[in-house]
Amino acid sequence: MELKLKIGELARRSQCQTETIRFYEREGLLPAPLRTAGNYRVYGARHVERLAFIRNCRALDMTLDEIRQLLRLRDLPQDKCAAAHALLDEHVAHVGERISELQQLERQLQALRRQCQPAGSEHECAILDELSQHGSGTGTPRRPHVRGTHRS
Repeated sequence: MELKLKIGELARRSQCQTETIRFYEREGLLPAPLRTAGNYRVYGARHVERLAFIRNCRALDMTLDEIRQLLRLRDLPQDKCAAAHALLDEHVAHVGERISELQQLERQLQALRRQCQPAGSEHECAILDELSQHGSGTGTPRRPHVRGTHRS
């Protein structure tokens, strides 16, 4: 017997918001579900499995484009393992870059915190003064702090 879930049931089972499920459908990551006569979405086992795959990839901070590529590899029989290795190696490199950026950010924040030790009076604060200046004064400019921007 085929599994037939409405979107709310799929959301509960997958621990995923219904809006996120619809978003993944619009993005082409989840196949369009069948519709009932009343136009309700009906999901099957393949949706549950695919959503688990997507969520596992997102937990690894993979972008939608990376997930799309992995899903293509999963769905196509030829040479999928070598391509999956290459994609994962690239993602590991991006994670390493992000770790370096976060370590630099940590150093900048610590330097900023050292600007005001001990905490000043309530009318002056070296941290707030420094942040009010053009730039943070802690060295090099940083890239924007946006999760998952290493690939579009």
